[in-house]
Amino acid sequence: MKTGKNFNRWQWRIIIGAMLGYSFFYFVRKNFSFAMPVLKEQYGITNESFGIVLTLVGLIYAVSKFVNGVIADRADARWHLSLGLAVCVAINFVLGWSDRLSVMISGQTEGPDFVGTMVAVMAVLMIVNNIFQGCGAAPCNKMLQYWVPQKELATKTSIWNTAHSIGAGIASVMCGVIVAKTGDWRLCFWIPAAVAAFGVVWSIIMIRDTPSKVGLPELPKTKAEKEVGEGGRAHREFVMKMVFRNPVIWILALTDLFVYIVRFAVLDWGPTFLKDKGLDPLLAGWIVAIFEVAGCAGMVCSGWLTDKLLSGKSQRMCAIEMALVAICMVGTFFVQDLSSPIPMFVLLVLTGFFIYGPQTLLGVVAFKQATRKAGATAVGFIGFVSYLSTIITGWGLGRFSDKFGWDRLFILMAGAAAVGFLLVVTLWNIKDKTLIEED
Repeated sequence: MKTGKNFNRWQWRIIIGAMLGYSFFYFVRKNFSFAMPVLKEQYGITNESFGIVLTLVGLIYAVSKFVNGVIADRADARWHLSLGLAVCVAINFVLGWSDRLSVMISGQTEGPDFVGTMVAVMAVLMIVNNIFQGCGAAPCNKMLQYWVPQKELATKTSIWNTAHSIGAGIASVMCGVIVAKTGDWRLCFWIPAAVAAFGVVWSIIMIRDTPSKVGLPELPKTKAEKEVGEGGRAHREFVMKMVFRNPVIWILALTDLFVYIVRFAVLDWGPTFLKDKGLDPLLAGWIVAIFEVAGCAGMVCSGWLTDKLLSGKSQRMCAIEMALVAICMVGTFFVQDLSSPIPMFVLLVLTGFFIYGPQTLLGVVAFKQATRKAGATAVGFIGFVSYLSTIITGWGLGRFSDKFGWDRLFILMAGAAAVGFLLVVTLWNIKDKTLIEED
């Protein structure tokens, strides 16, 4: 009885520790979106240039998520996450000095050479930042599999995944206030970095890799895990079978690609789109933040409903919610007159509520297909594919908006959500191949 209470106490400590630890990564990643409108106004940088930067860093982050997923299956999650966050904090402090670095490199204080150099400097720093951003989700995904029984996995993974909304939401409000009150893009990097530095200390204190690290018994192994040894060659073959030769994992990855197209269209371009439509930057920040808060509620609700009403069949909830996202995106096409922003606000809130369910639960399906020994690799691979979306949401949407404006954006997003629905609905009746032998 005492062991059970200790395990439950540690389980919640790990969930909360990982949830807040990962949320700090968003302080030093999504802040760039709020610096963009000020940089555009001050230096004349085009949406297409910003889009190229967003695409480059997104592709780097895609590779980073995959590589760190492989590393996470073998590394200590506590130090994996903490060291990665520490590097991201340092890079963001340097980003606030991009203009000074550009002067040193170009020898100019204004003009095309200065601006071009500044874009290049920020691109390089953002690329380095996103190499280490992959150290956030991967160790958390690994820990959840070791600390949470499968019958509770959808609910508690959804609770952890509110880290996305907590981090991005608070960062949105913070940066919105900074831009509205000071107009200083540098503070969009320095202040969030100072806050995220606290997250490094938090993660070291709160997080532990597995139950055995604190003297508690491990969860039972899955049947598939019992069939594979600990040797390197056996593990590699196990990963190939459970991840790269598993058609379900490929469908999940492609579905997540379309989930992220919709999600990043709002997160990366929302502040700029709303400002271009005439909204105050502070109000734009609050709208994007509430999008994230709605996502928080949506994640927890979808996880709870999946475990309670759908017997843990997360793919079914994903299909339902992707259909609802498509409907919301069609609705936004008809309410783009922001003289009254309430209809747009309501539809974006509903989109946030529905889109974050699939963003969380696709990973839960992957856990149940790949097991703890390959789960982080599977989720890392899905993350790699999902971040290829930045080719569309970064350079693609930046160029699209420069040439055609924003009016047709939401029809494109409705189409992306519809394709995601058609993909994941093919998994409606799949069975978990790696059931855990639990009482």
